Amino acid sequence: MSTSRSLNAFPVVSIATEKTLKLSNFTAIAIPVKSGDLAEPAELQISKALHKIAKDLNLSFEDIFKNWPDATGKAGELFEYPVSIGELKRIYFVGIGSASSDDLRKSAIALARKVKSSGSRVLDGLVTNSNTATNHAIALILASYIWNEKTAPKSGKKPQPASFAILGNFSDEIDFANILAKGVWQTRDLIHTPANVKNPLWMANQAKNLVNEISNAALSIKVKSGSELKEFGGLLAVGNSSPKPGPRLIEVAYTPRGSANWPHVVIVGKGITFDTGGVSLKRPYEFMVGMKSDMSGAAAALATVLNIAHLGKSAPKVRVTALLMCAENSLSATSQRPSDVIKHYGGTTVEVINTDAEGRLVLADGLAYADAKLDPDYLIDIATLTGAATLGLGRTHAAMYTRDDRLAAQIYKAGEEIGERVWRMPLIDDYKVALASEVADFNHTAEKPDFNGGSVTAALFLEHFAGERNWVHLDIAGPARSESDSGENPKGGTGYGVRVLTNWLTTL
Repeated sequence: MSTSRSLNAFPVVSIATEKTLKLSNFTAIAIPVKSGDLAEPAELQISKALHKIAKDLNLSFEDIFKNWPDATGKAGELFEYPVSIGELKRIYFVGIGSASSDDLRKSAIALARKVKSSGSRVLDGLVTNSNTATNHAIALILASYIWNEKTAPKSGKKPQPASFAILGNFSDEIDFANILAKGVWQTRDLIHTPANVKNPLWMANQAKNLVNEISNAALSIKVKSGSELKEFGGLLAVGNSSPKPGPRLIEVAYTPRGSANWPHVVIVGKGITFDTGGVSLKRPYEFMVGMKSDMSGAAAALATVLNIAHLGKSAPKVRVTALLMCAENSLSATSQRPSDVIKHYGGTTVEVINTDAEGRLVLADGLAYADAKLDPDYLIDIATLTGAATLGLGRTHAAMYTRDDRLAAQIYKAGEEIGERVWRMPLIDDYKVALASEVADFNHTAEKPDFNGGSVTAALFLEHFAGERNWVHLDIAGPARSESDSGENPKGGTGYGVRVLTNWLTTL
C-alpha cells in the first residue's frame, strides 16, 4: 500500500486572475456573503471580476441572493442556487463573517465539504486579501480529505476530487498553501494506514519513497535497525515486543549545499505504529481502536522536513533533521515488563513502571542521540504522549513545554497564524521528585507522589535527555486525532504539527 495516494486524488488549489479567468472552466461559483449589523444582517460582497461574470451571464447576484432574507453571513453559512449556463451548474453563497483569517477558513471548510468528491470545478471568490489566502486554501484541501478502503461502488465510478481556483493575485500564498496541505495530506495517509500493513519497516520504506519522489540532493535518509540500535535501550525495550520486523530509527535530513553554518533544527517524532499497551494492556480494550495513530508525531516530523525541501528557492536558511523513533508496542513473550530497568542512549538508566507509557521511552533515546551526535540549535519532540494533555486542553490545542520564553512565543505565534494552536504549559520543578527510583536513575511514569500532572511529569522526564539544548516538547495527544468529521479534520488522524512546525521554520 502506497502513501502517495488516498482513494481520492489530491485537490490542488490554483488561482484565477481577471486576465486568465475563463468561466467555461468551472461548474460552480462561490460568492462571499459578509456579516452586517442588526439592521442589515448580511450583505453581498462582489468583486469587480464577479460583477463582470454576472454581466456576461445576464445574472443579478443581488436578486438571486434575495431568496434568503434571513441570511446572517456568519462564517460557513452556505446557500445553493442551481443554474444551467453551459458548464456552470451551481452558485454557492457562502458566509465569510468578518472576513478574518479564521472566518475564511470556516467558509472554505463549508464549501469544500459541500463539493467534496463531486468532481466540481469551483471558482472561489471568497478570499478578500493576501493575508487570508493561505489559510483559506489549506482549509479547502484538508476539508476535502477522504481515506477508506471500501470497494468501489457498483457503478464503478470512483469519487473525484473537487478542484478550486481562488480569484485573485495570490500565487505565492497558494503555492505555500499547496505545499503545507500536501504535507498534512501525506501525514494523514500514513496515520490512517491500518496497523496490519503499517509497521516500522513499512514506515522506513514509505519515508524512502517520499524522499525519492522529491528528488532533492539536499535530502538524505538513513535507517538504523538490528545491531545498529544496541545503544538505544528505550527503542529496543518497546520495539522488541514485535521482533519481526523490529524497531527502526529513521533519520531524514535536509542539508543544502553551503548550510554548515545555518541553524540546525532536530525534530524527534514518536512513531509507535500500534500501541496495545504491552504487558500493561490498555483497558477498556476499545481504547486500542485508534492506536494506529500513535505514530502521528513521527509522520508530522517527516512531512515537515519534506515541506522545507519542497519550498525550493523560498526555503528558509535552516538545516532540518527528523528522527522517527518507530516501534510497535505489542504483547508477546519478548515484551518488556513492569520493573525492568533499561539503559537509554548516553547511559541514563530508567525503571519501567507501566509499559503503556512507552512513548517517552523511545523519545528519550531520540533526544539523547540528537544531543550527543547532531549538535542541534533547536531540539523539538512531538508525540501523542499523554491522555492528561487531552483532559487539560481538549482537541484544539497541543501542550507545549519549554524553558525558552522567546522560542515559546515564536511557536505560539506560528500556530496562531496557520491554524494549529499550541498552549504553553509549566515545567514544575517541584514535581521532579516523582521521577526518583530506588533501582535506576529515574522511573518513567512519576506516579508517586501523585501530582495529577501526567503531561507535566512526562515533559520533565524528557527534558533530562535534551541536555542543555533549546528544547520544546509538543504533546499532541489531543489535536492529533478527531473523533468525528469536524471542521477541516476527518474522523481519525488530523496530521497536526506539520503546519505549525513548517510555519515556524520559515521564520528562522
